[in-house]
Amino acid sequence: MSLRALLSMLLAACLFGLSFSSHAQSGKVEVLWLGQACFKITTPGGKVIVIDPFLINNPKTPAQYKNLDALGKVDLILVTHAHYDHFDDAPALAKKHNVPMYGPAGLNQILLTLGLMPGNLVPRFNKGGAIFPFPGVKITMTHAEHSSEFAWKPATATSEARIGGLPQKGDETLVGGEPVGFVIQLENGFKIYHAGDTGVFGDMRMIGEYYKPDLALLPIGGNFTMDAADAAYATREYLKPKYAIPMHYGTHPLHTGTPPKYIEALGNAPVKVFALNPGEKAEF
Repeated sequence: MSLRALLSMLLAACLFGLSFSSHAQSGKVEVLWLGQACFKITTPGGKVIVIDPFLINNPKTPAQYKNLDALGKVDLILVTHAHYDHFDDAPALAKKHNVPMYGPAGLNQILLTLGLMPGNLVPRFNKGGAIFPFPGVKITMTHAEHSSEFAWKPATATSEARIGGLPQKGDETLVGGEPVGFVIQLENGFKIYHAGDTGVFGDMRMIGEYYKPDLALLPIGGNFTMDAADAAYATREYLKPKYAIPMHYGTHPLHTGTPPKYIEALGNAPVKVFALNPGEKAEF
């Protein structure tokens, strides 16, 4: 190969790298809500992160997304705790795409110990720790004020292990680690705080002051989590994001919180609320 040809190839590679870097920095953040606490996040660099996948048995999930193939490619899965309405479809998605599922360390250890998931799909990290799964992406695990029971049915000669789903007679209930939230920093610096299922806790102020999330995904349903007034207080006084998307409401009779109640309770707080319907997305 001549020197001129070699230089031309190197120049082309450099230009391609600059073009890719520019795309990664200027691309939009896409946040698709699929009901309950399930989100599909597409990063500026084109990576797809799915959080708390509860789709097939979720009454609020749009019909087309009850087929897991409708999500398209998935690069990473995050799970905030072991309850079925956050975890149900996570193992199937991880196995389908051969991608890691990051959840509470105790939950991932249970899945490995029981032989329900292979070790490469349930890597561990813990509260306060961070992972760097893709160039420019940092995910930090945070505290959440909730519980994390894991219900399953042991395998027998005539039945297979079942993970997720409402407990049936004969099921076992185990401690599924401690509930968590996630702060996700993307390639362009945009930060998303997924609170998981949680009540208000004082260290939300630290999350707001230290991590400075641009977008907060917050439960508002009540009974099992914060209600609309609690979530508005956490938004206004502690987290102070630019944007908020309410979640975890409308799927259970005891979920009395609604986006209008949340918006009313926010008062004149300087935050833009995206009150999405399942299947709708916001771009940033």
